[in-house]
Amino acid sequence: QVQLVESGGGLVQAGGSLRLSCVASGRAFSNYCIGWFRQAPGKEREFVATIAWNGGGTYYANSVKGRFTISRDNAKNTAYLQMNNLKPEDTAVYYCAAVDLKSSIVAMREKADEYDYWGKGTQVTVST
Repeated sequence: QVQLVESGGGLVQAGGSLRLSCVASGRAFSNYCIGWFRQAPGKEREFVATIAWNGGGTYYANSVKGRFTISRDNAKNTAYLQMNNLKPEDTAVYYCAAVDLKSSIVAMREKADEYDYWGKGTQVTVST
């Protein structure tokens, strides 16, 4: 079992930056691929970014590529999402998710239903 807690959300003006954190407790954080997803009001949850269990690879949605950076510090059981040049369309609740992929030949996941553990989310609001 892994418990995930997100933090770092808030209200920011367009063009600003935020850094989200996802702190994990429980078993072997370093085994887990971490993904960030977001859900805006009235919309489906969508993929944002993912990082391999060993930090050896990252993958981004086209909508955030070049603006967002996912990273992790396994010694701190924490994953991060650095968000720069934020736009109003980035407004959403942001969730981190985890799935154990250390024994898998595929190191990352993009689909929400492929993740086993989820945090409760943190609100990000970008004003014009």
